[in-house]
Amino acid sequence: LFLAHSSPKHQVAAVSASDVVLPSQSSFEQLTTESAVVEFFHREFPDAVPLMPTLVEDFFANPTGSLGTVKCWPWNVAGRSLLLGDAAHALVPFYGQGMNCAFEDVRVLDSLLSEPGALMDAPSSAFDWQSVYTEYGQLGKINTDAIADMAEENFYEMRDATADPVFQRKRELETKLEQTYPDYFSKYSMVTFREDLPYSLAKEKGNAQDRFLMEICSTVDNVSEVDIESVIERIRRI
Repeated sequence: LFLAHSSPKHQVAAVSASDVVLPSQSSFEQLTTESAVVEFFHREFPDAVPLMPTLVEDFFANPTGSLGTVKCWPWNVAGRSLLLGDAAHALVPFYGQGMNCAFEDVRVLDSLLSEPGALMDAPSSAFDWQSVYTEYGQLGKINTDAIADMAEENFYEMRDATADPVFQRKRELETKLEQTYPDYFSKYSMVTFREDLPYSLAKEKGNAQDRFLMEICSTVDNVSEVDIESVIERIRRI
């Protein structure tokens, strides 16, 4: 179960049934007593409090951690060692793609090792690790940077945009487009369900779509006013 529950007015977000995301460690340092925790949740998430009968117990029983993004380079050292997964590109969890990125690392590395050029010339027939690792990094870096950016952007979207009427109309329009046209994919759907589409292209196309749909929705009061046939034709040209 993954829930998005935000409090845009006060710049905090609870992003799942059991996690609370605050701007900094110091924010948690203010929540040291039962009364402070209860007051905080009643102020920020009043409709969620009745759904958490053991709120105080759970809050103090669970640890406080930090979230971070890793963007490093290079991913190998002279063909002798290689970084994969979170060691190379740790993500914040707001797109749910961390494990998928690690699986993608393995898929790309395996495909490179299967290519004829991965082997050195006879008689050694050993893998040319330096070449394999270098190409692996060049293929992966642009895409892991893209999903890292999108994961952070999605947090701010959940935190800041969900109460914006224009954004709400944009999400309604996206849903209508996806239900009407099988070839339309929102950015989230491109990232989550299009395994043929690299993260970098999903980001580029998805952001272009988002800008276009937000522009449209800023000019109408109701999605029913939008000519979705003309919208999808424009999107197909993006």
